[in-house]
Amino acid sequence: MDRESFSGKIALILLRRGMISQPVLQEALQAAQADAKRLEEYLIEKQLVAETHMTLAIAEYLGMLPMSLAHFTPDSQLLEMIPKETINRYMIIPVAKVGKVLTVALSDPFNVGIVDELQTLTGMKVMPVVSSEKDVKDILQKFYEQASEDLADIFKSAESDDVEIGHEKQEEVSLDEMLEGTESAPVIRIVNSIIVEALRRRASDIHIQPMEKTLRLRYRIDGDLYEVPSPPKNLQPAIISRIKIMSDMNIAERRIPQDGRFKVKALGREVDVRVSLLPMIFGEKIVMRILDKTNLATSLSGLGLDQKAYESLLYAICQPHGIILITGPTCSGKTTTLYSCLQDLNKPDVNIVTTEDPVEYQLMGINQVQIREDIGLTFAGALRSILRQDPDIVMVGEIRDQETAAIAVKAALTGHLVLSTLHTNDAAGAITRLRDMGVEPFLLASSVIMTQAQRLYKKLCPVCRRPCKLPLEFLRLNNLDPKYFEGVQLFEPAGCPKCANIGFKGRNALMEILSVDDAVRQVILRNGSAAELVEKAIANGMLTLRMVGLEKVKEGISSLEEVLSVTGGE
Repeated sequence: MDRESFSGKIALILLRRGMISQPVLQEALQAAQADAKRLEEYLIEKQLVAETHMTLAIAEYLGMLPMSLAHFTPDSQLLEMIPKETINRYMIIPVAKVGKVLTVALSDPFNVGIVDELQTLTGMKVMPVVSSEKDVKDILQKFYEQASEDLADIFKSAESDDVEIGHEKQEEVSLDEMLEGTESAPVIRIVNSIIVEALRRRASDIHIQPMEKTLRLRYRIDGDLYEVPSPPKNLQPAIISRIKIMSDMNIAERRIPQDGRFKVKALGREVDVRVSLLPMIFGEKIVMRILDKTNLATSLSGLGLDQKAYESLLYAICQPHGIILITGPTCSGKTTTLYSCLQDLNKPDVNIVTTEDPVEYQLMGINQVQIREDIGLTFAGALRSILRQDPDIVMVGEIRDQETAAIAVKAALTGHLVLSTLHTNDAAGAITRLRDMGVEPFLLASSVIMTQAQRLYKKLCPVCRRPCKLPLEFLRLNNLDPKYFEGVQLFEPAGCPKCANIGFKGRNALMEILSVDDAVRQVILRNGSAAELVEKAIANGMLTLRMVGLEKVKEGISSLEEVLSVTGGE
């Protein structure tokens, strides 16, 4: 856009609106030309026109909406949608998101390429509004001062600093407040920044691993570990001691494993952090699990399930009594599924009691029991006491032994709805696993409503996913018929700033659901094998994990390689 013609027309708007007088404008025009400056820049610099008035005049000239950011508080989640480098380069702020429309405040509305670039980065329609450069700068400066610096810069600056450790017990830590102060001890600042960066990256776990000459830092994001710049090795004892203090651990004990927990407030969120410490040959390794309630689905409908899985689960939890078994390997989302079921069932007229090891999320209105095997409070012992608490619904964190299995079955047969988990590979395996624990087939046939197996798969980034050809050799190696994908466009990961160049963003669950109907019940009663149960269930409409996963590939939600990697040899 022609800046010279703009300066002339903006001057007319300022005059018409009475924002400047003719003599002052004439002098400003001459002075701006002498200083080789743009008129609008000179007027603001010399405070001849208020920035607010200039913003209004620019908006009128361009036919765009003006927006004052004087009392605006940025949304950290919206800011995370756009790379920090892009925000700082163009001096922009995303201010609102409604559906697929993102409203962005521009300090330089003449850069016509900004909107197109933002639409490519975010995958959304961008609606620009005009704001003053000062407002945008002030907000960004305030926001990023409260945020963590790049980890590499923090670690580098801390190498030569003295290390101080606070000795107060902190059950709840406000990281936003602590990061604001430059007077904070370097090690405190480092630990806070590690945690804040994990929240920014949507990490589920933080791994701090001592090596012989280095201290390794990794984040688990969407199931995979990613290495990031690490703290200096000489700060290892101080960092570990700091985390022990925050977690209320014994800082003098370095020979045995320890567990702890603390809460943090950062980026406008309050999260629980569960800490596990394990002595290694080069020091103590720490794993911090981040438990963010905002990531929990408020109900089954929020899990993003396909229609068949959602309807099957909803039908099962609406039954008055019986057992529902959720199965899958560690970190396959079983607890999230159980909590979603409980939140659907959590009504004022029902008494829900859970036994968990550990209690991951505290749910309002639900009675949660923490298992403590070191003092004799086992799943079986807790379950016996729970049944004397007049429960309607019981959740058993995990059925680990014959005693717990027997009590759970008894509870289901005496009018309770029981939800629990098992470690098996598929839905049919849950039936045979309980049978191997000593539960009689006729009791299983009478008590089990549904068994479910699940896996978490990574979703392709919707912004950068790209079409790919059908990998015929890969299909042959995995015994898949190419005809299954006839007329379907497959996609593969590419990588972009929005997904941190990973190609995937977020995860969802694949679910294999075996509903125990009369046909399946007959197989259970005659001690049928898992293979017979699967055959009968498929004949009745069950979709295996691989079948469900391949549908996600056909829909373009995930890649073929990703789905086959999580469903394994199904």
